[in-house]
Amino acid sequence: MSSRGEAGPVEDLRTKLDHLTLSRKEGLKRLAEAPVRPQPEPLSRRQIKALGEGALADYNRGRRKWHANLGPLHTPQMAALHEDLWDIVDSNDQDGDKVKGGIALDAFPGLGKTTAVLAFAKKFHRREIAEAGEYTDEGFERWPVCRVGLTANTGMRDFNRAILEFYGHPGRFRGTAADFGYRALDSVLSSEAKLLIVDDLHFLRWRNRSGVEVSNHFKYIANEFPVTLLMIGVGLKKRGLFDEGEDFEDAVVAQTGRRTTRLGMEPFTVTTEQGRRDWRDMLLGIEQRVVLADKHPGMIADDLSDYLFARSTGHIGSLMTLINRGCQKAVRTGAELLNEELLSTVKNDAAADEGRRELELALKTGKMTSRPKSRRGKASQSGSQAA
Repeated sequence: MSSRGEAGPVEDLRTKLDHLTLSRKEGLKRLAEAPVRPQPEPLSRRQIKALGEGALADYNRGRRKWHANLGPLHTPQMAALHEDLWDIVDSNDQDGDKVKGGIALDAFPGLGKTTAVLAFAKKFHRREIAEAGEYTDEGFERWPVCRVGLTANTGMRDFNRAILEFYGHPGRFRGTAADFGYRALDSVLSSEAKLLIVDDLHFLRWRNRSGVEVSNHFKYIANEFPVTLLMIGVGLKKRGLFDEGEDFEDAVVAQTGRRTTRLGMEPFTVTTEQGRRDWRDMLLGIEQRVVLADKHPGMIADDLSDYLFARSTGHIGSLMTLINRGCQKAVRTGAELLNEELLSTVKNDAAADEGRRELELALKTGKMTSRPKSRRGKASQSGSQAA
């Protein structure tokens, strides 16, 4: 079991690491360079009972933090996305006179888009620093990745200022849109950034003046900035990012689409044997990470497979929320395991709850199963023994 002294440095690197701090270079560096979080030692009920009051508080605090940060899980969806990202980003390592193709990750909420992109950004940051060093030939700090987020009112000046805010540029407080643009370009060139992540692109209103303005600016970035532009959002195709259009403003937006490769992420499905195996593999990964005294083989991957698929509707975001909250309750109440009785008292996100009824009926009546063929009989026996 880790002591306070051992856990301290790891926690310090992640202190207040949220989406706001990830929009600053120091926060992104903490994410990329933080060591792997140590998993708390699994203890039996007898060992937990033998702990003193202070040691028990420390142990449970460690488990709370661990269960709240179980991911990211390397799902097939994330693996496929990362393969595509490596292909595109590395193919953009061209001379400066060539326009670099952009990327738009367009998928529904709850599928782990931002989590997957940040996991890629972490790998990319580490690779670039390992290969080229922490400083450029001119002596500037090297920052391979820049990340900014958008809001509904983001215009070109705000967007450029967000880039300057990421770098902590002293000129981020005053200036025109053009001033901010030149300073942003200078920051990117000086730091030798290669990947520019723009999150929450769906907040941008493409069909108003700000949307066209920022879309034009994306073209400017593709032309002038030596970076791969990676945009993340929901419903980007529906919002017209990839449309051809019939008038000038539509064409301006569409030109961004012509230079952009659209990628997506899908929820888990159990309509095929491969889909069911992928679902089980992910549940096994979660099961290995859960630290509860009464955890047993198959507790999640077998006993709860159908239940968790219905409760999450195959969306990894909803699944991890349910597992996290269930583990918190299991530790807090002393239940020390996950089962349907405990999880039925745990609230999940509204979208998952609304979509679960039809799946629950199909799974209970045998019209659908989330279990691979090789595990169906074993799962039934396991469930009977648990009951």
